[in-house]
Amino acid sequence: MTPAWEHFPHGADIGVRGFGQTEEAAFQQVALALTAVVADPATVRPEQRVAVRCEAPDRELLLVDWLNALVYEMATGHMLFSRFQVELGNGRMRGSAWGEALDPRRHAVAVEVKGATYTALEVARDADGRWRAQCVVDV
Repeated sequence: MTPAWEHFPHGADIGVRGFGQTEEAAFQQVALALTAVVADPATVRPEQRVAVRCEAPDRELLLVDWLNALVYEMATGHMLFSRFQVELGNGRMRGSAWGEALDPRRHAVAVEVKGATYTALEVARDADGRWRAQCVVDV
């Protein structure tokens, strides 16, 4: 199965990109790519749900708000996430992230993400009709 997310190089930072048949699926996959910057998402158990709500004037700013909300939850709750659900509509996003507390014995942490940026920010449909959501995260 082809991954629905990937990283792309960007100087000292890291680009995160998610793909999906819907815009919501692309938002979910780019969130998984965000987790993968920090640790292997396959090692994270989806035990605890965190609700996230965002509002922004366009889909690109909504993406940055979504990712930064996840970065905030990861930092303040000392958590990692491995499952996501997103609903988009009228400049609003309602989402959920499932994960668990960071466990250094099981989660090999690579770097800490400081935040999502506007660099390479894009939410669009590719030529094949698949949605792509991406930006660079500051590490």
